[in-house]
Amino acid sequence: MKNVLNKLSRRQPGIQNEHEYLVFAVLLPIIQREDKLYVLFEVRANSLQRQPGEICFPGGRVEPCEMSRPQIAAVRETVEELGIRQEQIVLIGPLDYLVNPHGTLIYPYLGLIEDYEGTTPNPAEVEEVFLAPLEHFVINPPSKSSLEVATRYAQDFPFHKVPSSYQKEWQKQYSIAVYFYEYGERFIWGMTARILYNLINLCRPGTSACS
Repeated sequence: MKNVLNKLSRRQPGIQNEHEYLVFAVLLPIIQREDKLYVLFEVRANSLQRQPGEICFPGGRVEPCEMSRPQIAAVRETVEELGIRQEQIVLIGPLDYLVNPHGTLIYPYLGLIEDYEGTTPNPAEVEEVFLAPLEHFVINPPSKSSLEVATRYAQDFPFHKVPSSYQKEWQKQYSIAVYFYEYGERFIWGMTARILYNLINLCRPGTSACS
């Protein structure tokens, strides 16, 4: 038993129910031109069944063999989607992990794309790419709305064994913030806006990430 306790004292915690989520990794790509930083965005192909035409960052599903290092998936997907070389991507570090109430777990990473001379996007996944100055999002805070999250227990839940306060119908549990950025005609929202918002907050003066 002592050996077990010693082992537990040294372990790094994980996400206990990670297997219940669809796990994705994305890269927030930064391009440096002279003394300015730009964010690279993708526009999803209109032929896709899931979120066609929406603005996103490159990324995708984390394979089982990548679960211990999701950044591998972020880089792999970026190479596949943008048609760039793996050695062009310099990982700067992880952003905060994101748990989506729709059942997805997202590992975002910040990365610099070096020797950038444009991309050759995969047309099956990417309609187009565009760059926007990072400074634009720093000085123009997002608009904000909310998403209400409700839960309902399955019909086979043993209601007769728990207090009567546990009801059978949908119950509102909480609300989560939804952010919206605009850049010209571009409308950036959802998980993409939330990841971008996290980066900007981490890099404000006084935060532990950049102080």
